[in-house]
Amino acid sequence: MLKTSTDPIRHALNGPTMGTHWSALFYAEQGLDPAPVQAALQSAVDMVDAEMSVWKADSDLMRLNRAPLGAWIEVAAGLAEVLDLGSGVGRASGGAFDIGMGDVARAWGFGPDEANANAIHEALVAARRPAHKALEIDRAAGRARKHAPITLDLNGIAKGYGVDKLAETLRGFGIAASLVGIDGEMRALGLRPDGRPWAIAVEAPDPERRAPHSVLMLENAAVATSGDYRHHVTVQGLRLSHTMDPATGGPLCSPPASVTVVARNCAEADAWASALMVLGPKAGGELAARLGLDALFLMREAGGIRSHAIGALFAARAAPPSIIPLSLDALSVHARVPCRFRQYLCEDGHLTLVSCPMAFSDRPSRPGPIQKRRR
Repeated sequence: MLKTSTDPIRHALNGPTMGTHWSALFYAEQGLDPAPVQAALQSAVDMVDAEMSVWKADSDLMRLNRAPLGAWIEVAAGLAEVLDLGSGVGRASGGAFDIGMGDVARAWGFGPDEANANAIHEALVAARRPAHKALEIDRAAGRARKHAPITLDLNGIAKGYGVDKLAETLRGFGIAASLVGIDGEMRALGLRPDGRPWAIAVEAPDPERRAPHSVLMLENAAVATSGDYRHHVTVQGLRLSHTMDPATGGPLCSPPASVTVVARNCAEADAWASALMVLGPKAGGELAARLGLDALFLMREAGGIRSHAIGALFAARAAPPSIIPLSLDALSVHARVPCRFRQYLCEDGHLTLVSCPMAFSDRPSRPGPIQKRRR
């Protein structure tokens, strides 16, 4: 079909952030200059990184980590919001999601340093008070303080929040329909110009190849996935998942292969994907059902991958309208692309690659900003 002068123009923008890349796909009226939009989107994620990075000594988060117990520390509004949300999910999940696991993650090698045996021992034996009990946040005054020793790490929520800031920025330009993402955390606003929802692939939890498991059709919703099959370290010959168990101070022993959560915003989806990963399909599934969350657990079994669906979106029915089984034949080219995470979009009946953030490696090649140990 020939395009007319009134057809909206497709824009696909991207840029570096948090050790990976952000992406924004949207349609706008002809005449829109994408340069100011690009600059505003980059500024939005740069601000999140400056406030919440554990890789930058001068970030607001690291200033709070260095602060003495009981001392109020002024924090940016965005950081206060994320600390509050993270504490809330921690409380609601019974401590399965804990933003105070920074020392543990660093000890096991998921940070700027290599794994350290002494630090690992300390993490395993330390008496630990969860962040939602150790941290006090005064959002109205823009400040926070610690009541117990704690090392904050927002890698389980900050990228999702960054995605939400991308969406908020586009709305500021009057762009009501878009698909934005950072490293696989995605948020869909409105509908495509043809009236269809945005289609987003859920990656199959296979460490040996890159392929989608299924495709979600989303409108005004966000999706995030946590898994054990991409980011890991090897300690004394053992391959360990990045996901830390607050109850033990070490990696999860038998985590699900992945957990995908769809929520109203990406920060919530991000945090809950991590929490349910820790809780597992039984306890996590029961909690998700009680809270009305849409979640998909994928577990490895002898016969392959078994799914456990919670919520109407992931209802375990044959070919439900919101989740579509995908033929891998259609992705034979993309499946060979060595990306850390790939974001797909269905357009005009074809599934196409819209973002290939960076070549995968178990550890970043250089110290960068927020490095989420996800997937």
